[in-house]
Amino acid sequence: MGRYYGYNRVSTKDQHLDRGTEAIKKFCQENSLPLTKIFEDKQTGRTFDRPRYIVMKEDVLQPGDTLIIPEYDRLGRADETRNELEYFKVNNVRVIFLDIPTTQTDFSCMSDEMSKAILFYINDILISFFDLMARTELQRKKKRQREGIEAKKQRGEWKDYGRPRIMSADEFSKRYIRVLRGEIGSLALMRELSLNRDTYFRYVREYKRTHCN
Repeated sequence: MGRYYGYNRVSTKDQHLDRGTEAIKKFCQENSLPLTKIFEDKQTGRTFDRPRYIVMKEDVLQPGDTLIIPEYDRLGRADETRNELEYFKVNNVRVIFLDIPTTQTDFSCMSDEMSKAILFYINDILISFFDLMARTELQRKKKRQREGIEAKKQRGEWKDYGRPRIMSADEFSKRYIRVLRGEIGSLALMRELSLNRDTYFRYVREYKRTHCN
């Protein structure tokens, strides 16, 4: 008989894991399942390169084990989650999502192969549906972001958008004048100011727009 593990994740260190972790424990208690351990990460869902997840996946889970996850998106972002689910399927690790009830059906207790096949099919459809929902929501957020950026441009607020500047335009101008005088090269100034190539030349273009027109 395989073991039962839980996995829970939140995106930032400021968020709390309590709700998802308690949901896993409650599910196991109500179904008399011997929960071995819950693995937890506080890290973005953009990547599966997470310390506890990697240990759980590569060193702990064995064929026949069951992995319980409170919600579909707690595993990760939609575009990579499907790959992880395929991995678990190939390695005979059962995955239960508490927000997808049909994944909680125990196939091992079913003698009818047709019933098993139907439930597998239903689960695949539901997971694909959640995957589609997650992708659609991501596309919607990107669309809203693009619209917000365009609105800022039209209002003349583009300079207020994006990451904070590393240094002011005036400060860069004072330093960059040395390059124009031939006192120092661009590469040396980049290193001196601790700027990467993209940021440095963005500031150069900004300087030229301001001073060379």
